[in-house]
Amino acid sequence: MDESWNESRVKGLQAEIADLEQVLADKKRQLQEIQAAPGPTALSTYGLPLRQGSMFSETQGVNNRASPEEKIALFRSLFRGREDVYAKRFESKKSGKSGYQPVCRNEWVRGICGKPKASCGSCANRAFEPITDAVIRNHLAGFIPAFYEGGSPAPFVMGVYPLLSDETCYFLAVDFDKLTWQEDVKAFMETCRAEDVPASLERSRSGNGAHVWIFFEKPVPAVKARKLGSLLMTRTLDRRPEIGLDSFDRFFPNQDTLPRGGFGNLIALPLQKTAREKNHSVFLDDNFAPYPDQWAYLASVEKINEDKLDSMIKAAVERHELLPVAWHSETAFNQLEMEDLAKPWLKPQQGNPADLPVITEPLPSIVEVVVSDQIYINHTGLPPILRNRILRLASFSNPEFYRAQAMRLPTWNKPRILYCY
Repeated sequence: MDESWNESRVKGLQAEIADLEQVLADKKRQLQEIQAAPGPTALSTYGLPLRQGSMFSETQGVNNRASPEEKIALFRSLFRGREDVYAKRFESKKSGKSGYQPVCRNEWVRGICGKPKASCGSCANRAFEPITDAVIRNHLAGFIPAFYEGGSPAPFVMGVYPLLSDETCYFLAVDFDKLTWQEDVKAFMETCRAEDVPASLERSRSGNGAHVWIFFEKPVPAVKARKLGSLLMTRTLDRRPEIGLDSFDRFFPNQDTLPRGGFGNLIALPLQKTAREKNHSVFLDDNFAPYPDQWAYLASVEKINEDKLDSMIKAAVERHELLPVAWHSETAFNQLEMEDLAKPWLKPQQGNPADLPVITEPLPSIVEVVVSDQIYINHTGLPPILRNRILRLASFSNPEFYRAQAMRLPTWNKPRILYCY
């Protein structure tokens, strides 16, 4: 018999065995979660009793010495997204690729799972795992326990989908990942304080960036949450235009509406133990130092109510501060015919540029401008707010983004703002 045939057959059997081992591991995990279900004598995970699905209303006074149940309840009261599905991080040793994928009971089950040919969003056999206290516990611990005696724990990082099925959200998060992330974050946090918006700063899992979290008392429409983000970012750019208009694509949730068959973008949850041991994925004070008691800090976090959110958005609309580009109304933009969207720079202006906040900082008497293959402006001496206004003149809404959103198609890799500077 041909040696190459034998080698191919061996590899095929090894692949089948790997698939079966994965299925067995999944079934054992499901069994473990069922055994850990609530009851008078709930089973212990690493010696820590858990009650699945518990949501405690009392989170005040939680600190490092609190019980695991109290910590998990506090965590779930803040970082709330979809409860019926969550994502886990993967790293392929073979390809070197990494990312996140929804956790499905049928993943890689032969004859049921359509991967890799079919996506999870279009799969008719998908059976996603819901979020439970045990899942949160595994994330905070940094691993999933071994499924059988002699086995080894599996590393675990959890991601949450902020956009709920009714297109509302419990929080807005903003991602800062440029080399200047500390300066950018500092400017954004100053804006939040000036606008009396409670915001929490978390260093990212990689340590090379940060997330700013804003929590709502009740779920609010994602479109409102994103408008709040646009307002805060626009006012931040008036002081620090170096952040750039691409920052408007770094919001979580990133969509106003759910794409068909999808979940919107996801964000990795904080306080995962492996990252936490490096002082990553932890919450920071104004000096970028981790709070000594992370749980006491989270217990003190304030949430914003929808009435305040509405009043801020209304005032921003009246002052033409809501959108980061020109002075166009988003409502008017959405009402334009598709053929008009092909040339967004030609659409009529809504409102008067004079209605924008007055620039009170001193201006130079002369500004050097060179008109050549492009327009070159020497911005030496120009106040940041004027530099931001000039950048906004060279920017416009991306018709492809709004077209995809209107048709409930994925908006991944489609920037909301196009800029020519």
